Amino acid sequence: MSNQSTGHLAHILNNNNDALLEGWISGMLSRTVRRDKTSESEIRNHAERLLPLLAQATAKGQSLDTDTPGWADVRQLLTDLSASRVRQGYTPTETAIFVFALKEPLFALLRRELEGDTHALTTELLETGALFDRLGLFTIEQYQKSREGVILRQQQELMELSTPVVQLWRDILALPLIGTLDSARTQVVMESLLQKIIDTGASIAIIDITGVPTVDTLVAQHLLKTVAAARLMGADCIISGIRPQIAQTIVHLGVNLEDVVTKASLADAFQTAMKRLGASVVYQQAA
Repeated sequence: MSNQSTGHLAHILNNNNDALLEGWISGMLSRTVRRDKTSESEIRNHAERLLPLLAQATAKGQSLDTDTPGWADVRQLLTDLSASRVRQGYTPTETAIFVFALKEPLFALLRRELEGDTHALTTELLETGALFDRLGLFTIEQYQKSREGVILRQQQELMELSTPVVQLWRDILALPLIGTLDSARTQVVMESLLQKIIDTGASIAIIDITGVPTVDTLVAQHLLKTVAAARLMGADCIISGIRPQIAQTIVHLGVNLEDVVTKASLADAFQTAMKRLGASVVYQQAA
């Protein structure tokens, strides 16, 4: 098969716009496209924009290689469509149907146009089928990239939400950690804590690891890095939530926490922080 368009496909796209549009939209709506997620007018809008771009890209003599510059506008439209479908909750298959559904009305028009030329008809059907297969696969690839981008952003947002820095008292901050502490999350923890130290001018930060299920060498190193970074900003750190099993693990691993104050609970750490500040909580007996 030739890699150059014969112009038959472009001719059909240019001269049968209305018939193609109706057949295409009908095919999409009769399959898995869900009307509750995308209105027919939006589907029609995308279809009306793509048809002239396809006609331009498949003009006589143009390359049918969809990676060439002549297909840039088509690729961009399909990329935008895929990103939109990700946000609307479509599956990759439902997204690709937008491209594949155009095959049927196109094939019908090609058969009618080239009815007397079997060789030309066979060639056009094969090339058109291969072309739209490539475009459909491109749409799926763009869908996957867009979805991965959404998942990555959601993970980052969840990390930020799961590392709140709370001001317990004047000059005292608390950073409760829940879940696994890896390198990426340590960076978020460190940035959140340092920014809060700058904003409040706090001199003591309590890092509570009660919600951290396991502490290994890597987690301990991450904690030490966070403590060191806070000290550079002028704040001392107290690590709370040291359970007996965690204490044994830290000793077994040989992690040096001698210069870091540790407490069993957040309440104990808060009391220590208050003493350092020369402050105290006084209970007044009710009359």
